[in-house]
Amino acid sequence: MTNSSPLTQDELKALVGQAALQYVVPGGIVGVGTGSTVNKFIDALAGMKNEIRGAVSSSVASTERLKALGIAVFDANEVESLAVYIDGADEIDGQGYMVKGGGAALTREKIVAALASRFVCIVDESKLVPSLGRFPLPVEVIPMAVQHITRRFAALGGAAQLRLKDGQPLVTDNGQQILDVTGLSIKDPLAFESNVNQWPGVVTVGVFAHQKAAVCLVGTAQGVVKTFTY
Repeated sequence: MTNSSPLTQDELKALVGQAALQYVVPGGIVGVGTGSTVNKFIDALAGMKNEIRGAVSSSVASTERLKALGIAVFDANEVESLAVYIDGADEIDGQGYMVKGGGAALTREKIVAALASRFVCIVDESKLVPSLGRFPLPVEVIPMAVQHITRRFAALGGAAQLRLKDGQPLVTDNGQQILDVTGLSIKDPLAFESNVNQWPGVVTVGVFAHQKAAVCLVGTAQGVVKTFTY
């Protein structure tokens, strides 16, 4: 018997959010990312909140959602390591390399990912790409460096645009700004991430190659597919 109506993107996100629970270690602290797909995971996590110590969150928004559901939130400085970090991606390739930062939380996401032994990425199939660069690359920057970094991306063939909110430059949870860069084709994500992170004024580039995903759970019309494991 087949389902005549395809699942909506929202339903696909709920599927992978639920599937990610299998990677949560009972009795431990789980790293929790940011975004609409992660919100589905947080909602599912509430069902096992009594089985975990709590979470380390990558954004104010996720922290508020976790606390509202009765899940304890620890500061990243309070934990030495995490067994797993669960987060979405704006795009992910077949090697587990990602572009993240559409929700402006890329710096904190990268910090929490660095604490974790394993990154479990949860996405719907629209986020799968053969190579990175389709989604505008978010880069968190110190405001005084915006024009300098814009020129550096232009030299690479990229067009950087300052992200706005309500007509004003968006301010991140860290008090910085975001450049969204289009026109890039990122063939070597590891080298690209290392290079851009060295530019003065860059806080974090949204390429997650050094903190790539070990597992990717993809919501598809056929259900949840695990695409790779390292």
